[in-house]
Amino acid sequence: MSTPSPELHEHSTLTALTFTIGSVRLAVPASDLQEIMDPLPITRVPGASSFAPAVLNVRGGVLPLADLRIPLGIAPTGPTQPESVRFLVLEVGMGAEPATVVITADMVHEVMSIPMAQIVPLPATSGWPPEFMRGIFRIADESFVLLPDLSAIFTTMAQRAVHA
Repeated sequence: MSTPSPELHEHSTLTALTFTIGSVRLAVPASDLQEIMDPLPITRVPGASSFAPAVLNVRGGVLPLADLRIPLGIAPTGPTQPESVRFLVLEVGMGAEPATVVITADMVHEVMSIPMAQIVPLPATSGWPPEFMRGIFRIADESFVLLPDLSAIFTTMAQRAVHA
């Protein structure tokens, strides 16, 4: 069973951006978000992993475009509404240095404040990879939102790519 990371304190709140990939609602700390963009042209990288198969030019910088479906095991749900797809530019801790990355969101929802006491560890039988999850919380409409550990995901996936 995963546990919320140490920076998630019991008596504080987490300001997070919620978004959907496939049929799964996720949240990332708003402090990690640099910007939300309409999709840009991408360049496929020959031999790249399915996790980060392409790069794109964001304000003169070449950034990897990652697909969280791969490490989280999110099944494709068919075609998305192209007008709702957004690119999230995020700063992710990878070891001692932060890295700027881009992920695709099928739909961006809202920025919300979540009391830390409402973020709980995932049940051991959830089926989600516990090493990639910080926790789960429930929102007003009674649905659940997963809080992925982007640092763990990107660090692990980078290490796998090096050893492949």
